[in-house]
Amino acid sequence: MAMKGVEMETAVSLAVADITAEGVPNFGREMRKYFQFDDDWINLNNGSFGSCPEPVTRVYQHFQHLSERRPDTFIRTNLPRLLAESRSALAKLVNAPPATVVFVPNATTAVNIVLRGLEWAPGDKILYFDFIYGACGNTVLYVAESTAASALRVEVQLPITDDALLSVFEATITAAAGTVKLAVFDAIVSLPGVRLPFERLVAACKKHHILSLVDAAHSVGQMPLDMQALDADFFTSNCHKWLYAPRGCAFLYVPERNQSLIRSTLPTSWGFVPKTGGAVISPLPQIEGDVGWAKMFTFVGTVDSSGYLSVPAAIAVRERLGGEQKIMQYTWDIARKGAEIFRQRLGTDIMPSYGAGEVAMFNIRLPLELHEVEESLRGEVVTFLTDSLDAHGTYVAVYLYKGVFWTRVSGQVYLDEEDFVKGAEIMAGLVDMVKTGEWRSLEGKIKGLAV
Repeated sequence: MAMKGVEMETAVSLAVADITAEGVPNFGREMRKYFQFDDDWINLNNGSFGSCPEPVTRVYQHFQHLSERRPDTFIRTNLPRLLAESRSALAKLVNAPPATVVFVPNATTAVNIVLRGLEWAPGDKILYFDFIYGACGNTVLYVAESTAASALRVEVQLPITDDALLSVFEATITAAAGTVKLAVFDAIVSLPGVRLPFERLVAACKKHHILSLVDAAHSVGQMPLDMQALDADFFTSNCHKWLYAPRGCAFLYVPERNQSLIRSTLPTSWGFVPKTGGAVISPLPQIEGDVGWAKMFTFVGTVDSSGYLSVPAAIAVRERLGGEQKIMQYTWDIARKGAEIFRQRLGTDIMPSYGAGEVAMFNIRLPLELHEVEESLRGEVVTFLTDSLDAHGTYVAVYLYKGVFWTRVSGQVYLDEEDFVKGAEIMAGLVDMVKTGEWRSLEGKIKGLAV
């Protein structure tokens, strides 16, 4: 029997079928029916790993099942075409030519592809801020150890105004006297979760004739993106954080002018073309829409590409729920309201988020002073708070940033104000336990608590 149902239209229809039949519920708790949380779980931490709606998960599993029915037929014949169609759908969403967008497992992989792919000469510097995502910061350090490049770390105290950040950025470049080859910076910092003026940073890179690499892990689905208007030299974002794609799905954007600089995938695979010629011919057939530089990323060894193929379904589900602007506006609004609920309950303040745009993540200072916790126990306090939150049926990021304890909350369409009220109440009680020392008697026992 010939394989059927290998059309992208079939998968998208599968994703939106229930929503079309039932009608779109109101955002907030009613929306939980389309997500897969335990009944007693409140996810206030969408920013870390995202949340994939059940209709998109069905599409993900649909492609997994198809690949198992006839592995060779699916992987060799259907996958290249489906990947090209999925890339085109994502490219349209972020206003990029399809030939400039490829799928990778996550933003960290994309950063590695760029930093490891560029050729570095003695004296070349990689500029980065001290609040860079840890894995990407490690990548900068590794490249500095293993190549002729060196790392140029810029210390900044957040929060900081856009103008002040730009001033520090440009002053550092000027002081480096033409040695900075590339600057890597976030669109939205992970911890603390604040928006940077990345558009202005990209423009400053152009002004100083250096390459820009934007780690926008939190951006697609949380803010409008326009790759051609931004015109960064390299840009990456995770589709699984805010766009509702399955985990392990991100994109890397490289404009045509820079594609010759990135000659290999990670790991190097079938698409690599040696400078000496004589490349190994790929086992996959060439299909329409899968040509040029992007074709190098079509078959990077044997991996499960079902998450990549689910992106059109995620986009379609979002359209059915009301579209990008409606979803983003709700996540921004509920995150702001939720942060205010935490602030009022904890009696502290919210870290301002700068940059010309809204965000769906906010940081609230915990009412816990550094002198109240022994230096040797500060890491354990963070662990106690996060483990305890999990045991009480919720989760938010808790972290120590430059001598201050913070928590980061995220907004999403399945949350309402009541969820934040519960989360804030739990957090307040746990902080009180740390202040009184009661937490020491529960340390190590939290994971066994009933949720």
